Amino acid sequence: MDLTIGAIDAFKANGTDAGGLPHKGVVSTIHDSMPSMVINSPESTLGRHLARRLVQIGATDVFSVPGDFNLTLLDYLIAEPGLNLIGCCNELNAGYAADGYARSRGVGACVVTFTVGGLSILNAIAGAYSEDVPVICIVGVPNSNDYGTNRILHHTIGLPDFSQELRCFQTVTCFQALVNNLEDAHELIDTAISTALKESKPVYISVSCNLPAIPHSTFSRDPVPFSPSPRLSNHLGLEAAVEAAAEFLNKAVVVHLLVGGPKLRASKACSAFVELANTSGYALAVMPSAKGLVSEHHPHFIGTYWGMISTAFCAEIVESADAYLFAGPIFDDISSVAYSLLINKKKAIILQRDHVVIANGPVFGCVLMKDFLRALAKRIKFNTTAYENYRRIYVPNGHPLKCQPTEALRVNILFQHIQKMLSSDTVVIVETGNSWFNCQKLKLPEGCG
Repeated sequence: MDLTIGAIDAFKANGTDAGGLPHKGVVSTIHDSMPSMVINSPESTLGRHLARRLVQIGATDVFSVPGDFNLTLLDYLIAEPGLNLIGCCNELNAGYAADGYARSRGVGACVVTFTVGGLSILNAIAGAYSEDVPVICIVGVPNSNDYGTNRILHHTIGLPDFSQELRCFQTVTCFQALVNNLEDAHELIDTAISTALKESKPVYISVSCNLPAIPHSTFSRDPVPFSPSPRLSNHLGLEAAVEAAAEFLNKAVVVHLLVGGPKLRASKACSAFVELANTSGYALAVMPSAKGLVSEHHPHFIGTYWGMISTAFCAEIVESADAYLFAGPIFDDISSVAYSLLINKKKAIILQRDHVVIANGPVFGCVLMKDFLRALAKRIKFNTTAYENYRRIYVPNGHPLKCQPTEALRVNILFQHIQKMLSSDTVVIVETGNSWFNCQKLKLPEGCG
């Protein structure tokens, strides 16, 4: 019996087809011959499915370094309309390019080859993991038939164990999909991509080099566009957290302050944070690693809070406040100036992506940051005391003396020129060190990040 299986809609059921309704009271039987199915179509492949998925989620530019284990997959990415494959000089460049792309567009993707490529890109993926950036790292790996053969292959460390690269990626990605057979390839790829979008973290997808071009029934239809289930707050937990926070803030009548941290971006809470500032009247500051996430032209923006090296007059206002809310902070050694911030946790609401701690006391879990900020905005009293205090002590920055033609270039003059170069179309990329310290003093135009 020659039975082929294909797409559900490749044929129309009738009274004599498998699965059809009984015809005139007679149970239908399976025919020995069925219409030609899409399974044999050269387009029903893993390579095309993965390419289409990347286009669907908005990763229309993919950064790659070719290698013999990913060449067939790259052919499918090149052939996909709407997808632009960008060759990079090395894997680390590809990884950081995908990271920057994801920060701008929401998700990024990169493709490299087995071990020599995977280990080279690892530092960029680890950085994306630490900063909650969804990057889809795709690696072409050996033929699926080579696994378990005890053979030593090139691009390895000279051992028949092919798992070294996977073990490295397990600590810096939130999901690892090992695609070495076609039966579960569709599910693994879709799970990996959806997990990256949901968790805002990088994922690892390895694809055996012999699989991208083989037609398979699971890829016989165009992939249904993703509609991931949104993360939801626990309604009762959210109500309790907002009530406790509103009571805490409303009874602190002297000074109130909002400080934005780097986790605002991954929590998709930047706009909710600004909405709270608008409705509350509170003074608004950011931590150094959150610079650019909030408009510096907001009427109540007072600068960067960075302990003893904060923007002028910002630390005085923050550290003298009766109550402050930190949204998405990371209190590491650099952002806290070697853990020297004069912050009293009993005066603080510490809000993270999915939980909130109030006055160093109760913790409310399963509460999303953006939901909490929007609900809190409806419950707190308008209070501009902190910003009024800031305006009373504020003195505008002076202008550095001009450099003489024969004088060595000074840092303050250099950054004065950089300030003039900035516009709404500018993206400032800064390395930790002197560049990061001095860029905190820049006034970013609206739209500049």
